[in-house]
Amino acid sequence: MIEPMLIAKNNETDSVMLPRMANRHGLIAGATGTGKTVTLQSLAEQFSRIGVPVFMADVKGDLSGMSQVGGGNAKVEARVQQLALTGYSNKAYPVMFWDMFGAKGHPVRTTLSEMGPLLLSRMLNLNEVQSGVLNAIFKVADDNGMLLLDLKDLRAMAQHCAENAATYQTQYGNISTASVGAIQRSLLQLETEGGDALFGEPALNLEDMMQTDAKGLGYINILAADKLLNSPRVYATLLLWLLSELFEKLPEVGDLEKPKLVFFFDEAHLLFNDAPAMLMQKIEQVVRLVRSKGVGIYFVSQNPLDIPDVVLGQLGNRVQHALRAFTPRDQKAVQVAAQTFRANPKLNVATAITELGVGEALVSFLDEKGAPTPVERTFICPPESRVGPATDAERNQVMTQSLVAGVYDKLVDRESAYETLKQRAEQAAAATQEKAPQEQESSSGFDLGGILSGKTSRSDSVLESAAKSAARAIGSQLGRAIIRGVLGSILGGSKSKR
Repeated sequence: MIEPMLIAKNNETDSVMLPRMANRHGLIAGATGTGKTVTLQSLAEQFSRIGVPVFMADVKGDLSGMSQVGGGNAKVEARVQQLALTGYSNKAYPVMFWDMFGAKGHPVRTTLSEMGPLLLSRMLNLNEVQSGVLNAIFKVADDNGMLLLDLKDLRAMAQHCAENAATYQTQYGNISTASVGAIQRSLLQLETEGGDALFGEPALNLEDMMQTDAKGLGYINILAADKLLNSPRVYATLLLWLLSELFEKLPEVGDLEKPKLVFFFDEAHLLFNDAPAMLMQKIEQVVRLVRSKGVGIYFVSQNPLDIPDVVLGQLGNRVQHALRAFTPRDQKAVQVAAQTFRANPKLNVATAITELGVGEALVSFLDEKGAPTPVERTFICPPESRVGPATDAERNQVMTQSLVAGVYDKLVDRESAYETLKQRAEQAAAATQEKAPQEQESSSGFDLGGILSGKTSRSDSVLESAAKSAARAIGSQLGRAIIRGVLGSILGGSKSKR
């Protein structure tokens, strides 16, 4: 049996999390500056220590220090002495750095086909009609065997569908040029924000994140998110895609002695802000069912009100840092947080939440029967690795020695929808050029039909030019009257002379 993980302590109680209950999900909440980041670091170390890989987003750039040996931090040393921690030692943990932009970690990529139209619609902020058109574009590509790998594939496919909308209308519904135009503008905006870096190959293999080192420690996967947060929808959709892929690809395993992976979702409110009903259903489904795949999800947010009730009710392990009660919404958040804990007769939870110091928290974890333990006011155990960021040189050294060094660094652009459609266009243009000389050789004399249709190919005479100019004037009643007179004189006079 795996030993319980010591998360926090007070003078009377050790607050421990049972590894076999860690996949029942959790919530880490608290106002800015109350110690959530250090709590994340400490929890990630605890999971790594028992051989559980971890994924977390580094929104402030502070978590990279987990790759380095701790020490030299007076506050950490004071907390170790205060809690009388035995067996504590400064050490580094195995880390893999990831970055969608490829600057601070190994590139994270997926293909448009793997992302799918539902999540992509969320990323592009499309309305219901535009989302329906995007679905149709994906369906046309699938039915015609065209791969959608990156944004240029989707641009080409959208243009193709708009130009052939009449052909596809019966089978796929109306593909309006207005909706296609809106999708193209959203794609342009996504490219401006750097979101195009997410799409391409080689695509991320999730198994690369679920590794342990030679000592049996779980790798801590850290996604650089400081720049990514400038595009909140891209950030939230990327993390939701990762969760969805874990849900789709991992087999059912039931209750294990420990999770196969623990996933920390920082800035969780970005996931739920303005999410359409269909997406909310998907999120709820993933959270509810992914624990049977051995994955634990821990949402990190400033305010528990940021998490919808249908999701909040599934988060059995709780760490609540201090909340401020300056506004009516803040006061409501305090009451909500207090009511979600199992009561402790010795503790006024609502009052305690507003009084907690930095690194202090109210905690409640699931017991061996899956029931929440009574809430305790405790101090979070400090991390053993460095508290604070790694230097660029230290980060680069970790990346050079990484298990996936060189695997994702070089972008591969194989034949897909863009290349297929481009080749078809070139072949059509070549066929047109071959046909044009044959038509010129077969044409002779004065081609009135060609003039009226605008398809003459030989050099225009003055008479032909005049006739073609007249043909363009047919749009008005006056033009038609003039042409009747002109044609009458050209072809042999008026009716009165016949």
